[in-house]
Amino acid sequence: MIPNDTIVALATPSGAGAISVIRVSGKDAITICEPLFKSVRNKNLSKQKSHTIHLGHIVDNDRYLDEVLVSLFKGPNSYTGENTIEISCHGSVYIQQQIIQLLLRNGCRNANAGEFTLRSFLNGKLDLSQAEAVADLIASDSEASHQLAMQQMRGGFSNEIKNLREELLNFASLIELELDFAEEDVEFADRTQFKTLVKRIQFVLKRLIDSFAVGNVIKNGIPVAIVGEPNVGKSTLLNALLNEERAIVSDIAGTTRDTIEDELVIDGISFRFIDTAGIRETKDVVESIGIQKTFEKIEQAQVVIYLFDASLLSNDQEKSKVMLQEIHKLQNKFPQKPIVIVSNKIDKGDATFIKNTFEFDNLLLLSAKENIGVDDLKEKLVSFVNTGALRNNETIITNTRHYDALLKALEEIDKVHYGLESGLSVDLMAIDIRQALYHFGEITGEITSDDLLGNIFANFCIGK
Repeated sequence: MIPNDTIVALATPSGAGAISVIRVSGKDAITICEPLFKSVRNKNLSKQKSHTIHLGHIVDNDRYLDEVLVSLFKGPNSYTGENTIEISCHGSVYIQQQIIQLLLRNGCRNANAGEFTLRSFLNGKLDLSQAEAVADLIASDSEASHQLAMQQMRGGFSNEIKNLREELLNFASLIELELDFAEEDVEFADRTQFKTLVKRIQFVLKRLIDSFAVGNVIKNGIPVAIVGEPNVGKSTLLNALLNEERAIVSDIAGTTRDTIEDELVIDGISFRFIDTAGIRETKDVVESIGIQKTFEKIEQAQVVIYLFDASLLSNDQEKSKVMLQEIHKLQNKFPQKPIVIVSNKIDKGDATFIKNTFEFDNLLLLSAKENIGVDDLKEKLVSFVNTGALRNNETIITNTRHYDALLKALEEIDKVHYGLESGLSVDLMAIDIRQALYHFGEITGEITSDDLLGNIFANFCIGK
């Protein structure tokens, strides 16, 4: 049921600032605001054109609260599809509260989290996947996550799903028609065309599902664990990457006893670096806990940077052999993870010896302290992210709910494909087609429940 009352909320962040925006939406938004707004040119808001801005004062009886700009949007040509007023006032917390309380006393209700966007969805201004993209856009903190949110908000993903659903629905109608004429044993749906469509849907669904691996890391950031023995320069490398003194650096082995995390955006991709405790045999209880956490962080990380000290290994075959064993042990323990082997302190070591001894594809030589080779490491990290799809503006999935619905839809489409290949009866195939259509509808919002909408919009901020 579409709510018909009028809601109000602060649309800008709470706290003092230069200006604040108070948003009002509902069928009575203009009626409620009109007597509270005194235009400098004596305009009546109800008589003004939509998408216009008006200068005046908000007044409480004879008391002037603030000089404001009022933006007027008449439904259905507004964000929510309803009459909407946005009041731009000065950013005093006192002024914000006074204006909102005045509106509440005159018939408005405090908006719930995400209620403006919920109304936009209910009034057909956005589909559900676009509405979810609004929250992603607000939360975006890198160029890549912003680009993905904008793509989905503009309907790139939902249009692709809608087109597939419409084509499948057309064939589903013909299949259902065949059920009505089952006794006559006639075929209304061309089986060859239907097979072609099913194969195309399978291809698109698989591509979208595969894109989630990229989309998820772009949206949430890529966790990168920096590991190695004590005192090889892990904290120095973290500081060099972040270009600030984030981690404590000393010559004492075991200084880092807990994980330290910080984020850095490289070429529009967010990376979350985790500086860990040095891996070694120790009887120190606290340090042992830190080392245990190091292996936990390696499990959670998507990329691992393994550091060793070039200055201690140069021309020392025995030590180098032990280090090679440690690296191979780590690679065998985590075979699916990209592991970048970094020979740190190369300014004090023999680069030629290191290159000849450690013949790894992902070997980098650098000096974190002297900032030598740090940019090469950043380039290597970016290379692990498939940014090709992003650059080509392909549809990329970032939402776990969408991913789950696509997996379920593909499962049903695979059943339909099997049914077509094996000559399964029409009534059984019709069940699978209906289920696939159901899961498509879950994504765009043709099929929803109050619980689903509540879960989605509860994560929005108030005022959006």
